[in-house]
Amino acid sequence: MPITQRYVVTSTLIFLIIGALALLSLVGATVWLSHRAQLDAALVEGQRVLRSRAVSVREALLAAESSQRGYILTNNEIYLAPYENAKLVAQGETAQLLLDLAASERFKAMLPRLKQLVDQRIEVLDSVISEKSSRGEASAVEALSRNQGKSLMDEVQVFLSAIVLEAEDALTDRLRTQTTNILALRIGTILASIMILGVVIGVVFTLARYAREIIQARDALSEANASLERRVAARTEELMRARDRAEVLLTEVNHRVANNLSFVAALIRLQRQAMTDQAAREALDETSARIQAVAEIHKHLYSSGDVTSVAMDTYMTALLAQLEQTLTSGGFGATIRHDIEPIRIQTNAIISLGIIVTEWVTNAFKYAYDDKAGEVRVSARKLEDRLLVSVQDDGIGMSASAPARGTGVGSRIVTTIAKSLNADVEYVGRHPGTEARLVMSLEPG
Repeated sequence: MPITQRYVVTSTLIFLIIGALALLSLVGATVWLSHRAQLDAALVEGQRVLRSRAVSVREALLAAESSQRGYILTNNEIYLAPYENAKLVAQGETAQLLLDLAASERFKAMLPRLKQLVDQRIEVLDSVISEKSSRGEASAVEALSRNQGKSLMDEVQVFLSAIVLEAEDALTDRLRTQTTNILALRIGTILASIMILGVVIGVVFTLARYAREIIQARDALSEANASLERRVAARTEELMRARDRAEVLLTEVNHRVANNLSFVAALIRLQRQAMTDQAAREALDETSARIQAVAEIHKHLYSSGDVTSVAMDTYMTALLAQLEQTLTSGGFGATIRHDIEPIRIQTNAIISLGIIVTEWVTNAFKYAYDDKAGEVRVSARKLEDRLLVSVQDDGIGMSASAPARGTGVGSRIVTTIAKSLNADVEYVGRHPGTEARLVMSLEPG
C-alpha cells in the first residue's frame, strides 16, 4: 500500500515522541537511582563505623590484657604504656558506641551492661597490676593464673559479636540493593538507546520507502506513456519535481534528525553533570558518545546530497574531532591521531563503524591511559576488496585473563554490530598498549 506525505510526517512525529519518552524515562530512572544511591551510601558508612568501633573495643581489651600479662611475666615496665593506651581506646570507643547505638531498639537495653562489663574488665586488669606492686610478682602471677576476668571478656565478646554481625548484615543488604540499582540503570540505558536507535531507523526507513515509491511511480508512468512524447515529457517533468521535493524533504529530515540526536546527547551530558554515582556518569557518557556517532552520519547525509554512501575520511575526521573534544572536556589527557583513506562506505555500514570506533577510542582514553597523556591512533585503509579499521594505544595493555573493566556493555555492542556486518574483530596485545582491529568486506551484502 503506497504511503503519503501525511503518513510520513505522522510516523516521523510518532517516532520522535517515542524517542523523547524513552529519554525521559531514562532520566527519571537515573535521578531516582541516584537518590537511592546517596541514601544507601549514608547507611553503609554508618554501619561500617559501628562495626569498626565494635572491633576496636574488642581489640583494645585484648591488647590491654596482652600488655598486662607481658608486664606481670617479664617485670618490664615498657608494657605499661601500651596497656594504658589500650584502656583509653577501649573506654573511648565504648562510650562512642553507646552514643551511636542509643536509638537502636535492638541494642538499647544491653548498652549499659556492655559499658559495665568493659569497666569491670579493666578494673580486673588494674587489680592484678596493683597486686604486683603491693604483694610482689609471685602473688600477681598467681592472680593472673586464676584468669578472673575470662567470664567478663566472654560476655563482652558476645555483645560485640552481635553488633558486628548486625552491621555486616546491614552492609550486605545495602550492597545487594546497590548492585540491583546499578543493574537496573544499565538495562534502562540499553533499552533507551535501542529505542532511540529504532526511532532513527524507523524514520530513515519510512523516508526511503517514500522516495522509492515516488521513483517507481515515475518509471511506471514513463513506460505507459512512451508513445505520447509530449505527455511523457510533461509527466517526466512533473515527476522530476516530485523527486526533487522528496530529496529536499529527505535532506530536511536528516538535518532535523541530526539536530535532535545532538540535542538528546546534550541533554544526557547535562544530566551527567548532576550525577554523583560514577557508574551512572560513565553509562551516560557512553550513551552520549554513541548517539553523537549516529548524529554525525545524518549531518553528512544532509550536507553531501548522497543518502546511500558516506566518505569515510570526512565522516571519521569529524567524528573523532567531536569525540576528542568531549573526552578532553571530561578530564582525560590523551589525544587522537588518525589516518583515514578516502573510501565511500554504505550508510548503514558507516553508522555501525562509527559506533564501534567510538567504543574503542573511548575505552582507550578511559582504561589505557586513565587521565594521563597519551596518543590514540585510528586508521582505516582498503585491502583489495576488504576494509581494515584499527585503533591503537600505548597504554597499560589488556590481559585476556583479567576481568573486564567498566560495565561490559560496550564490548557486547561491538560484538553484536560486528556480527551484523559479517566482520572479524581482533584484540592484539602490543608492547606497550593494545590494538583493536576490524576487517570487513566492501562488497554489498
